[in-house]
Amino acid sequence: MTTYCLSLIGRPNRTDISEAVAAQLMELLPAPEKPVWLAEGEACDVYFEKSDEDGLRELQENMRLRFQDHPLDAAILPKENRRKSLLIADMDSTIIQQECIDEIADFAGLREHISGITERAMRGELVFEQALEERVHLLKGLPASTLQKVIDERIALMPGARTLVQTMRAHGAFTALVSGGFSFFTSRIAAMTGFQINQANILDIEEDTLTGEVKKPILGQAAKLEALNRLSDDNGIELSQTLAVGDGANDLAMIKAAGLGVAYHAKPKVAAEARVRIDHGDLTALLFLQGYRRAEFCD
Repeated sequence: MTTYCLSLIGRPNRTDISEAVAAQLMELLPAPEKPVWLAEGEACDVYFEKSDEDGLRELQENMRLRFQDHPLDAAILPKENRRKSLLIADMDSTIIQQECIDEIADFAGLREHISGITERAMRGELVFEQALEERVHLLKGLPASTLQKVIDERIALMPGARTLVQTMRAHGAFTALVSGGFSFFTSRIAAMTGFQINQANILDIEEDTLTGEVKKPILGQAAKLEALNRLSDDNGIELSQTLAVGDGANDLAMIKAAGLGVAYHAKPKVAAEARVRIDHGDLTALLFLQGYRRAEFCD
């Protein structure tokens, strides 16, 4: 028999999980133990034993459907090795609340047009590399100073971002920010949050002006998966001990390959294909998924 954990997570600093809700969920599990509270009313673990993995995903989906009118996230994970040693995270709409290229486009009066392309690319309806080149080409002629204006005036960290990174680092994890966006932003967001390394595309700039080009090679879905595998190897970390998080189609390969892959407030294709999804919680939900108690969080 294998011991599994139902990780039940509500919205941050709320009491979405009542004893009654926890009891209803426990009714769906085979011989569950009493809930272990990681944060009272906000996150709890329920352990149960099962002879094999058959039906676990169906059980998880049944729970989601049964409580779809409640602001709750539920995931079923093995009890063993829950705390991960490598965090690899997407940036736009994951670690930050915005899509940087859409914010740049706003300064060019092209937000609606470019954000439409961004949305389709993140939904997996367009080839990422081609969509990126198309959007960057439309930005040709913008002053490079626009990039700093975006950082100063438009960008906000996702709630829980710094806590996620700092807590995992405090417990020995290696952290990497990988993006299909631009290195100008990843370098600064990594510094704000504490990521040890960052990887992204490089905008071509001449005479303090965007040329409308991205330096090759363009880093997309394959580059994110390669980063996961490379960082695992370089740090002697098994893939089972990795955590990958993102929201868009170009994150899907690394999400599927990681030991714990999380679709975070994700596009429909990503949410449907990821084993674990967070639809309601903030990024501290990823700590609860690993069994961290709120008292262990670091800022």
